[in-house]
Amino acid sequence: MDEKALKTMIESILSDMVNEKEDKATENTPVAPAENKKPAAAPSDVEEGELPDITEINLRKQLLVPNPEDREGYLRMKANTPARIGIGRTGTRYLTSTSLRFRADHAAAQDAVFSDVDPELVKEMGFVSTQTICQSKDEFLTRPDHGRKFDDENIKKIKDNTKAHPTVQLVVGDGLSSAAVESNIKNVIPAIKQGLKTHQLDFDEVIYVKYCRVPAMDVIGEVTDADVVCLLVGERPGLVTAESMSAYIAYKPTVGMPEARRTVVSNIHDGGTPAVEAGAYVADIIKKMVDYKASGMDLRKAEKKEN
Repeated sequence: MDEKALKTMIESILSDMVNEKEDKATENTPVAPAENKKPAAAPSDVEEGELPDITEINLRKQLLVPNPEDREGYLRMKANTPARIGIGRTGTRYLTSTSLRFRADHAAAQDAVFSDVDPELVKEMGFVSTQTICQSKDEFLTRPDHGRKFDDENIKKIKDNTKAHPTVQLVVGDGLSSAAVESNIKNVIPAIKQGLKTHQLDFDEVIYVKYCRVPAMDVIGEVTDADVVCLLVGERPGLVTAESMSAYIAYKPTVGMPEARRTVVSNIHDGGTPAVEAGAYVADIIKKMVDYKASGMDLRKAEKKEN
């Protein structure tokens, strides 16, 4: 039995249970005279309005434990972790507000995975738009290997719209969070560009990859023959944030290379490393890769050897 059929069966059982309970209540309850019945409230009697957005509450500053022994200590602890502590209970259960926030954060994570980056953003940023061989979001999620490959048409598009043998090739991929790209890309790219200029480096066209897995950057590295490829990609969202981006950077990446050759800057989002700060840091890393002609563990060994 699939998930949809199981859900339908459960809803049917619950509905029957509710109807049965109402029927029994009606049998055992005397019917009041018609003149004593209060008319049902008309739709116009119901107050209209919007509920506040529960996700706007900063969990690091919200303490729901009544009369805590050390309130300030609790708040200091919460300020240093995104974990859901100090949420309080009613009996053995979470408070309603805690349960609703959990469900809201889970929904945001799902939306980030299943939605696409706004095509207008790609146009606005002037990216060279490409796509892996995945033809749908479902294929992308179930076939990670397809998110690492391009067809001949997209390979040609990359070649025709990028500079041959660039020092730096920047790539943006949707990955597993469209929200991460939409929230950070406008700030992180200018910061990388500005940082590279201080090192007398730069990049030209930025390639955008739809249905992108990290190793797609290796294909682009081979096609463009870039010295350094930097991929900015949306990471798998969690309950803390759905807007986390990472930068995967490699010196002369090749298809099938070990992951140890990549350098990663993770947790790029407002609650982690802000996009502007991360961009400057990424630019410094790219400069080191150009100087040492290495990345990942090889870069760390080269730096350690020199020092």
